[in-house]
Amino acid sequence: MKANDFRELSFEELEARRKDLREEVFNLRFRLATGQLENTAKVGIAKKDLARLLTVLKEKQMQE
Repeated sequence: MKANDFRELSFEELEARRKDLREEVFNLRFRLATGQLENTAKVGIAKKDLARLLTVLKEKQMQE
């Protein structure tokens, strides 16, 4: 997801999405460690999405 897509979401939606992304990153890393993950690039994509989301959350907090 792009940062602009995250900026359009409300604070509550961002918090819910953050929880989902953290869980997704955990699950992907777990599957990678156990050898069950075929596409290892998904881990990096999920981590970058989480970083973008956290950046947008920080921007929204600074505006308040």
